[in-house]
Amino acid sequence: QSQLVESGGGSVQPGGSLRLSCAASGFAVHEFAIGWFRQAPGEEREGVSLIRMSDGATYYNDSVKGRFTISRDNAKNTVYLEMNSLKSEDTAVYYCGAGEAVITVAVWPSRVGYDYWGQGTQVTVSS
Repeated sequence: QSQLVESGGGSVQPGGSLRLSCAASGFAVHEFAIGWFRQAPGEEREGVSLIRMSDGATYYNDSVKGRFTISRDNAKNTVYLEMNSLKSEDTAVYYCGAGEAVITVAVWPSRVGYDYWGQGTQVTVSS
């Protein structure tokens, strides 16, 4: 069974930090790119960051550059999103998605081409 399982969401004050994890199983992870997307109430799901599992190449939405860092642990088939200097506008449900790298990297930050999605984890930034 192919799946992605997210963890690490929660509530934090502005300026705080959180780390999200996305554990993949059941498919050839090395051929994929895994991305983090977020969706706030009433908004479209938007791309936050993407990592190509084969070589670790990374991509970021301009709104999170310098604050968020995506990384991978190939031995654990897990991708992390380290989020620092969090702002209220970062509040959303965060999803990880996996798709063949040849497609997802080419169309980043589009949601097109993702084969698997996690269940989502809530991140709330509020004082």
